Amino acid sequence: MAASSHTDDNCIFCKIIKGDIPSFKLIETDAVYSFLDIGPIAPGHALVIPKYHAAKLHDLPDEHLGEILATLKKIAVAQGVENYNILQNNGRIAHQVVDHVHFHMIPKPSDSDEAGLVIGWPTKKADMDDLKKLAEDIKGKL
Repeated sequence: MAASSHTDDNCIFCKIIKGDIPSFKLIETDAVYSFLDIGPIAPGHALVIPKYHAAKLHDLPDEHLGEILATLKKIAVAQGVENYNILQNNGRIAHQVVDHVHFHMIPKPSDSDEAGLVIGWPTKKADMDDLKKLAEDIKGKL
């Protein structure tokens, strides 16, 4: 895939891609740039970003998605970690800080539940009729 010229001159990640801001680069292809996070929550915490500037995942053209996932896998394999989280946020209320699609690859050290990404997963019992209606609504829009 050829590199895209779709960038934002005010975006910190676009500046990193252009080399205007230094980074600890791990992988660079025509479509993807990956580097170590300077505020890691675990050793090896890496970011994988498309070179195409889009604020949210649904704004990113589909042809930019495949190489992102392949890059995340390469980084996980290279780090040799058995446990890790892949995190991607969209919008402020979902904890997105930089308005450029980015994926976090966060190693989870095997010796501690308190290291790496620490989150809760507050599940609730779903009503089956409500789930059926919701599934039908979503499928009708796909």
